[in-house]
Amino acid sequence: MSYHDILHIIIFNRTLILRTTLISTLILFLILLFVYPITYDAQTTILPPEQNSQFGSLGGLIAGQDFSNLITGGASNSSSQLYEEILKSRTAAIFVVNKFNLVKYFNVNNIYEAAKKLEKSLTVEITKEGIIKVDAEVSTPLFPFAGNVKDSTRNLAADLSNAFVDALDKINKEKLSSKAGKARQYIETQLTETRSRLDSAETNLTEFQQKHKAISLPEQLSAAIDAASKLKSEIVKNEVELGIARNNLREDSKEVASLKENLIELKTQYGKMEAGSNDYLLSFKDLPVLSKQLASLLREVKIQNEVYLLLQQQYYKEKIQENRDLPTVQVLDRAIPPLKASSPRIIFSTFIGALFFFLLSSLVFIIDGRKNYYYKLRKEV
Repeated sequence: MSYHDILHIIIFNRTLILRTTLISTLILFLILLFVYPITYDAQTTILPPEQNSQFGSLGGLIAGQDFSNLITGGASNSSSQLYEEILKSRTAAIFVVNKFNLVKYFNVNNIYEAAKKLEKSLTVEITKEGIIKVDAEVSTPLFPFAGNVKDSTRNLAADLSNAFVDALDKINKEKLSSKAGKARQYIETQLTETRSRLDSAETNLTEFQQKHKAISLPEQLSAAIDAASKLKSEIVKNEVELGIARNNLREDSKEVASLKENLIELKTQYGKMEAGSNDYLLSFKDLPVLSKQLASLLREVKIQNEVYLLLQQQYYKEKIQENRDLPTVQVLDRAIPPLKASSPRIIFSTFIGALFFFLLSSLVFIIDGRKNYYYKLRKEV
């Protein structure tokens, strides 16, 4: 058959082809309008997580800075990509499933099957600015105009999008709280040990003064004791900071290496002071026996007292950090119930359907005409 014959068949059967196409298209339109499930998606947007590249240094610690940089691992390792993976995780999906009892909604056996279905309905997109867009799609059952199904589906789409953000916030808080908890536990141990050493040092000083009566120290020696106690407290601060860093960072990280170098330098300075270097006011080894004993006891009390005050202050800061109830995820726009459905696209789908039905009907008549054509040829032969 030639193209002319095919065109002739279509023109000859145009009435039947158009009628079939029109009826099929009308049926498709009615199905899409009244029977086919309607899908709604609601979008919420999240600001990119804040980045903090400053590591908690010894100088900042001595100046009263807390350990928050150490807790978060120095420069924040949170990123938009990390948020995206958390949102797509099974943990986040299960959180949403439990919140809205979606096991029953999806008609599945357990929360894991419901979570898998929910994950398929979630879309997470990151813009070039780092803003995260979260979309949750929800579809009505067949015959969506029955009852208030459309309204409840709109509301559920918005609720699911917002719930995923709540899940992200909860998971992020638990992560930060866990790190803060480790820091708090470490400081708590150090605080207990320091309290014990301080009690022991105070007891020893009291017993010495009672035994030898009150011995006054020269002003120069008191200044040396103050300098030594401050330097020793800096050493302990650095050791605490290093201990927290090791709980959160790799041993070969730059931050840990920097803290180790600082600690070595401080201990070197303290060793020179005890050895009587000319860089310092007075050598403890050159003191009379009783004055030397009293100086050592006073110095130990001052050191332990300063360290204890520091750790006590930091301990309560970490407790606040651990139990804080501040939002860690900053939402730019929360999802609202959508006014328009995302699918089906009735006009577009109907047009594509009409084109398909027209081509299908034409193909049926062409195949039928081709059979008749070859049948006539065989009869003629």
